[in-house]
Amino acid sequence: MPMANYRRNAGMLQSAARILLVPSFVIALAVMFKGYGDVGDGFSAGVIAALGALLQGLAFGAEELDRIPVIRYASIGTFVGLTIALGTAFFPLLTGDPILLHWPRAGEDVVHFGVLEFITPVLFDVGVFLVVYGFCVGAVHAIAREQERQVRDRERARKARGAERPTLAEEPLEVAE
Repeated sequence: MPMANYRRNAGMLQSAARILLVPSFVIALAVMFKGYGDVGDGFSAGVIAALGALLQGLAFGAEELDRIPVIRYASIGTFVGLTIALGTAFFPLLTGDPILLHWPRAGEDVVHFGVLEFITPVLFDVGVFLVVYGFCVGAVHAIAREQERQVRDRERARKARGAERPTLAEEPLEVAE
């Protein structure tokens, strides 16, 4: 049976998902901040982090995603990131400067943390990272929760009518081996 093979192999998937969660976030941060010494950006970093988080959902289900704070609050991160990105882009307009003005300006001293320079593009990319990560994880998590809710509702309806076997429309699809 295909489901028996899935259950047997689920342990490997779950182990790999647990092992890869933290490294995916570390790699995402490296990709995001490397862009200021070399090539990199917040969009790619958001996708990498989202893939690591969504691997948890694939391995453990939507209920497990609710237990991980970085995933549970991802949709809030979307709005925080949008606020950061838009604020970085439009704040110069309040001072009469052009949109997306680079700060500090050319020739001014830049604050450093190691090799990382604190300049407006870093803040903008943090906003982009949060938007991409939050949207990807939030959207897929919402779909997974809805799917689990529908499965629970079908199961309750089946038990309420006293049926022991699922109807044809409720049977899961099996993949041929």
